[in-house]
Amino acid sequence: MTVQELMEKAGINQTGRAIMYIKEALSEIAVISPTHTTTTRIDIVKDQRFYQVPNDALRMLDLRCKDHDNDDGLYQSIPRSIYEPQTQDADGK
Repeated sequence: MTVQELMEKAGINQTGRAIMYIKEALSEIAVISPTHTTTTRIDIVKDQRFYQVPNDALRMLDLRCKDHDNDDGLYQSIPRSIYEPQTQDADGK
């Protein structure tokens, strides 16, 4: 479908405004529905705090870990902390 066809269907006669609406709609779609996502699994190691994130990662959508109280072996999302932890870490970092 061309911009002209969209303009006719929407009843818009200003090309610049129609293109602006199309760009805004595409931006909203990109925010709501992320594409080209991959899943990477990293095994956790006892007493290891930091892990290497893959170089091609742009952002993390979800971080999951097996719950120790979980008998089914299901992964549970780890909530993001927005505040500084109240207890100091043993390694001081």
